[in-house]
Amino acid sequence: MRKQGTVVRWDRERAFGFIRSPEITADVFFHTRDFSGHNPPAEGMEVTFEEIHVGGKGPRALSVEPVRNAVASPLDATPLPLPAEAEILPKAKPAQRSRTPREKRREELPLWIGLGLIAFWLLLWLVGIGFGRFPWVILTAVVILNLATFYMYWRDKDAAITESPRVPEDWLHGLGVAGGWPGGWFAQHILRHKTAKTRFQLMYWVTVALNFAALLAWICWPLIQ
Repeated sequence: MRKQGTVVRWDRERAFGFIRSPEITADVFFHTRDFSGHNPPAEGMEVTFEEIHVGGKGPRALSVEPVRNAVASPLDATPLPLPAEAEILPKAKPAQRSRTPREKRREELPLWIGLGLIAFWLLLWLVGIGFGRFPWVILTAVVILNLATFYMYWRDKDAAITESPRVPEDWLHGLGVAGGWPGGWFAQHILRHKTAKTRFQLMYWVTVALNFAALLAWICWPLIQ
């Protein structure tokens, strides 16, 4: 059964907010990917939604829609004559449509490029092990580091939802430079976290480049001496 409420908080940068409904005691969390409408969410907007509960967390809203979301089809509309005053007024420019989450995902780095970089990165590790530059046990450390990086991203995502203390971005970038950037890449795409923050993405790919440079330098150092 759909419920109705009002958006009482909307964080544009983090792309989530809360809905207050007289039918529910607590404010209901929702994400931009669960919202469908011609305009982006805004505080004070009346919406309808489906309520769900995930784990031990508070209520969450799905299929969030503005109360007045219906738009008449242009085929059904009958053109009305304009007043004489309107004929001499310049036509207003159409409002710029906000990008939907699907359109934003299309602007991100293609999936195959990220997977290709990770495959090449793993190949470098195997080459380094074959040349005796790394011991085999280093692969265990690399796996643990990437699992730890994925966990830190998940922890920061959960903190953003529950409004708990966040994981500093410097920690995430530090793990990336150390070799945990593949775990961060998977966390970004699986958890849908940090992908829309341009500044973070820029620094993230800087850490990827630094890690590649350090890895190549260590492997090639005996060859250039």
